[in-house]
Amino acid sequence: MRETTYTTKKSWLKWLVLFGILFIINFVQLPYYFSVPGEAKILTEVIEVEDGNPYEGTFMLTTIRMGKANIVNYVWALASDKRELIPEEHVRPEGETDEEYHHRQLMMMTGSQELAVIVAYNYAGKEAYFENHGVLVTSVISGMAAEGNLEVGDRIVAIDGEEVLEIETLFDVLGQYSIGDNVPITFEREGDTYTVELQVDPFPEEIDPEGERGGIGIINPGTDRELVNTPEITIDTDQIGGPSAGLMFSLEIYNQLLDEDITKGHQIAGTGSIDEHGNVGRIGGVKQKVYASHEAGAEIFFAPAEQSEEGSNYEIALEAAESIGTDMEIVPVNTFEDALKYLESIS
Repeated sequence: MRETTYTTKKSWLKWLVLFGILFIINFVQLPYYFSVPGEAKILTEVIEVEDGNPYEGTFMLTTIRMGKANIVNYVWALASDKRELIPEEHVRPEGETDEEYHHRQLMMMTGSQELAVIVAYNYAGKEAYFENHGVLVTSVISGMAAEGNLEVGDRIVAIDGEEVLEIETLFDVLGQYSIGDNVPITFEREGDTYTVELQVDPFPEEIDPEGERGGIGIINPGTDRELVNTPEITIDTDQIGGPSAGLMFSLEIYNQLLDEDITKGHQIAGTGSIDEHGNVGRIGGVKQKVYASHEAGAEIFFAPAEQSEEGSNYEIALEAAESIGTDMEIVPVNTFEDALKYLESIS
C-alpha cells in the first residue's frame, strides 16, 4: 500500500513539473517583441480619390505582424531569418498600456495618410493643406510630471499663455525651460479647457542614459490638425498602424490624380515614412517586408536610402532580397521625387 501511494505521488509530481515547464514556455513573456512578415496589400483596394483614374499596375502597402515574445517565440526568432527580435523598450516606453500603444500606432497611421495626401496633391497641382488645432498627448511617461495630470487624447493648446498648435512649436517653447522649472500647460479635454503647472523632470534612464535631458513627461505627441483637400479622398486601412506606408500612399494617390499610369503595368511594393516635403524616412521591419513583397509577386521594392548611411533600410532590404534569391528590384529612395524619377526611367 505504501509503495502504491509513493508511486502515485511521484506520478503526480512529474505531471506538475511538466505542467509548470509548459506554462513557463508558453505563457511567461520575455522583454522582447518578435516580428514576422505580414502582407503586401494592393492600395487600390484601400484608397479612392474622387473621380480618380484607374490603371493597370499596382502599388502595394507592406506590413509586418508583431507579438510579445515567450520562450518559444524567442528561440524560433533566433533560428529563423524571417523573424526578428525587438527589445521591448524599442517598441513602447515603460508604463504605456496596450490601449495607449494601439492608439499611438493608429494616430501615426492617420498622420502618414495625411502627409501622403499633402505630398501627392501638391505634386499633382491639387489643393491640400493643414489647419492646426493643437498637440495631442499620445503617451504619458510613468513617474514624470504629466502622469496623473495629462491623459491620452488631451490637446495642448498653449504653454505659459503662448499658443501652441503644432509639435514643432511645442518643442521650441519647452526647449526654453530647464530641469526643475515649472511650466503652465493649457489643454483641452472633452470640450473643456484646463491649465496645470508641470515641473520639467529628467527623463528616465532608458530614454536618456546620460541624464542630461528633461521634459514634462509626454512622448511621441502628435499635431491635431484637419486636412483640407480637393478632390475628396477615402482611405480605409482598418487596424493597420504606424507611419511606414507614407511613401506608398503618396505614390498611389498621385497616380490616381494623373491621366497617365506611372506604374506602367508593374507590381510595385515598398516602405518608408514621408514628411510633408516628400522626404522618405527609415522604418522598422524592412527585412520582413521584402519577404512579404516577394511572396506577393512584386517586381519592384522601394526602400529608404537614408542618404547612403551604413546599415540603411536599403542595405538591409538588399541583403534580404539576395538571401532569398528574388528577382525583385530593390530601389533606394531618399525622396518622393526619387521614386517618381525611377518610375519615369522604366519601360
